[in-house]
Amino acid sequence: MARFSRRQFIITAGATAAGSLWLHGCSSNETASSDPVPAAEIAPEDAPEVTAARLGFIALTDSAPLIIAQEKGFFAKYGMTEVEVIKQASWGTTRDNLVLGSGGDGIDGAHILTPMPYLISEGTVTDGRKIPMYILARLNVDGQAISVANKYKELNVQLDSSLLRPSIDEAKAAGNPLKFAVTFPGGTHDLWMRYWLAAGGIDPDNDASTIVVPPPQMVANMKTGTMDAFCVGEPWNAQLINQNIGYSALTTGQLWNNHPEKAFAMRADWVDQNPKATQALLKGVLEAQIWCDQAENKEEMVDIISKRAWFNVPAKDIIERTKGNYDFGDGRVESESDHMMKYWNEDASYPFKSHDLWFLTEDVRWGYLPSDTDLQALVDAVNREDLWREAAKAIGQEAAIPASTSRGVETFFDGKQFDPENPTAYLDSLEIKKI
Repeated sequence: MARFSRRQFIITAGATAAGSLWLHGCSSNETASSDPVPAAEIAPEDAPEVTAARLGFIALTDSAPLIIAQEKGFFAKYGMTEVEVIKQASWGTTRDNLVLGSGGDGIDGAHILTPMPYLISEGTVTDGRKIPMYILARLNVDGQAISVANKYKELNVQLDSSLLRPSIDEAKAAGNPLKFAVTFPGGTHDLWMRYWLAAGGIDPDNDASTIVVPPPQMVANMKTGTMDAFCVGEPWNAQLINQNIGYSALTTGQLWNNHPEKAFAMRADWVDQNPKATQALLKGVLEAQIWCDQAENKEEMVDIISKRAWFNVPAKDIIERTKGNYDFGDGRVESESDHMMKYWNEDASYPFKSHDLWFLTEDVRWGYLPSDTDLQALVDAVNREDLWREAAKAIGQEAAIPASTSRGVETFFDGKQFDPENPTAYLDSLEIKKI
């Protein structure tokens, strides 16, 4: 495959709190992988309409399925031989390049925060321009963390955010409120941070300042004192600890066990125009997820994603938490945690509609979506779990298909429960909210 022009690799970045950022591309010949999977025998009637697609990713461990699908040949196995998996500098960049689409030198799909395809479809984060999106798979469950600066170690801040109250009140009175960094307004990390603070009686909008920082810039900003805490995926929490700058107060799995996190999503127009190519991509992603969750592949996975072309971080910042071994940085150590990131196991890949409904309910809670939004209709429009089921059957994973699109009632660390049959009751039970 020919090398691409600079214009193809440098795309207009989204505006973020950190300023202008750039997008970089990784073509399949920039890193070497061992033992690519053999090509599948594709019947002529199943051949993809196109063999190329442009997919974005952020340097987070939960992007591994897209990278592995490229590196190990799972995309090529199903005829998608010209896929580009392209590094995005921020979630704002991902959004902007999805708006552009590949026809405008953007991207067709991405590793993305689960709520973002909904916010993009509704135009709430695109200046009113609605770009219909489809969620095709969940990429992972669990595996994120909320980390705080070392200066708060003496407060023993862990699950109970209320221990930060004296520091929050003092900073607010001084006119310099504590800053809690998240990765995108209304995205998963924003919602985990807000849930954690609100559960401790802290209003994230009035008691503190919530700022947006791209994942790869979290550690550097903590080092310079730009923020007091952040919520992000790996490897940035582990790197913070390895550099002795802060510690992990908690993993997000402690807030909500086996919670949904990232998604594989694509522009709806691309999917509608290329249904066979969509299935080819989806089958490649699902097979990569299965591969990533096999214990014997963890070392190779980390070796691949840590390389300069992908994350450009030391493998030691990735490997332990990938295996479920957590050094929280404050003396707590946990081995083989139940809250380790999962890509396929425990229904990690299936995009439960009930989970998407929780995210949208929280986005209503915090004012990112109007309170009169028909949430179920929105979920039904964006969540294409039917395509996931089709792909799972095609790769011989019919037994992995859940019986229902709902995982049922979910219980959070503070005892709150979300019943997808009655999201209004959940909203009414929450004391701190914007509506």
